[in-house]
Parts: sequence; structure tokens; C-alpha cells
Amino acid sequence: MSALDEQEGGDHYKQMPIQPAVYCERNGLTGLESAVVKYISRHRFKNGIEDLNKAIHCIELIKEIQYDHDNL
Repeated sequence: MSALDEQEGGDHYKQMPIQPAVYCERNGLTGLESAVVKYISRHRFKNGIEDLNKAIHCIELIKEIQYDHDNL
């Protein structure tokens, strides 16, 4: 059995043709970028608007950390 066949706390990732973890790893995404993919991928199946807000927050963090050098 593959680790991709198992999931703690639900099955929302297992029902996806490409699991977010696989997509993120194969595309070399950072932790924050991976979190955006995760939250966007699951919002319809898990936490709804809460997951969308988490994705937005991660995007805001990416913007601030990578592009807003004056505030760091």
C-alpha cells in the first residue's frame, strides 16, 4: 500500500486525480505555495470559505516576504 492511499482526517485528497502533495513536490513549490495549492484544492470538500481565507493569507505572506522588501 502506498502512503498516497492513506489519509488522516478524511478522504478529500484521496478522491483527487492528482493529490496536492504530489503536484507540489514534482513542481518544486515552497511551503507557502504548497499551502495555497492544498487549501484551494480542498475548500469544496472540507472547510469551505475558511480554506479560501487560508489560501488568501498564504498568498499575502508570499507577496510580503518575496516582494515587499521595505517592510522586512
